Amino acid sequence: MNLRDLRYLIAVAKYRHFGKAAEACFVSQPTLSGQIKKLEEFLGVTLFERTNRSVSITPVGEEILRHARLALEQSDMIEQVARAHRDPVAGPLRLGVIPTLSPYLMPLVLMPLRERYPQMRLILSEEITDSLMERLREHQIDVALIATPVDDPELQATPLFNEPFWLAHPRGHPLYLKDEITEEDLLGLNLLLLSDGHCLTHQVMEVCHLQERDQGGDTGDLRASSLETLLQLVGAGFGCTLVPALAIRGPWMTDAGVIARPLHLDSAFRRVSMVSRRTFPRHRALELLAQIIVERLPNTVERLLPLEGKEDKPKKKKA
Repeated sequence: MNLRDLRYLIAVAKYRHFGKAAEACFVSQPTLSGQIKKLEEFLGVTLFERTNRSVSITPVGEEILRHARLALEQSDMIEQVARAHRDPVAGPLRLGVIPTLSPYLMPLVLMPLRERYPQMRLILSEEITDSLMERLREHQIDVALIATPVDDPELQATPLFNEPFWLAHPRGHPLYLKDEITEEDLLGLNLLLLSDGHCLTHQVMEVCHLQERDQGGDTGDLRASSLETLLQLVGAGFGCTLVPALAIRGPWMTDAGVIARPLHLDSAFRRVSMVSRRTFPRHRALELLAQIIVERLPNTVERLLPLEGKEDKPKKKKA
């Protein structure tokens, strides 16, 4: 029995399918099936019940699976502790970022990070919040940038900045003539939203109290999978939406027929945090990444993490 066998066990338990598990482990199905069979023979128990249509894990398999995960986590920790001792910055750092943040924040960060810390190899992935949290717990990534609260005793969150929402409406919209957008103005709009699964959708619904009123209307059936598509729909005159401040890019939006307006509402913002496992040993690497991020932020957002060597006391807002 070795760590490779434990990885195969975890993969089969996750996918409930030997073919998909083999693909995820980059081996052939006969190889993976054979190793699982050898593991069962070595342990003297049946880990999985197999039929022509399904694969299910046995009760003893569930218990062994829990220990297998712990064993792999400890193995990973040994490597991380050794790397942190040699050089906490050197080596790969696996970062996951939500799709409504990554395209707008990471271009500001990647080049300064590479220039200042060339020994750090940032591995970037972009997924919705639930997927990032699952991958973080399963040690598939080291750190995540998300915009929702974290309620998990095994994870720790460091707030980085508050990002205000702006209203995006098409050119010629009645609100264009108003000097300031009020909460009452938002209540009267049929807003375009991202598809379910994006945390931004729920945040916009809370700001605009959509859960308290009809979500239908002329735009109820229009959902987009990206902010870019959403803004194109706004520019085409299909409706309005709320956009995080970092996504506001004047010339492109103006050319596309989109007008962006700031909202002076206390609740119209999202809090972006860096989330990692409490057991992750490369604390200095995370601190340096956080510093680069807050250094590169434009003045349209509110820093919550002080810059090293500078006084930066942000106004307090409720999360």
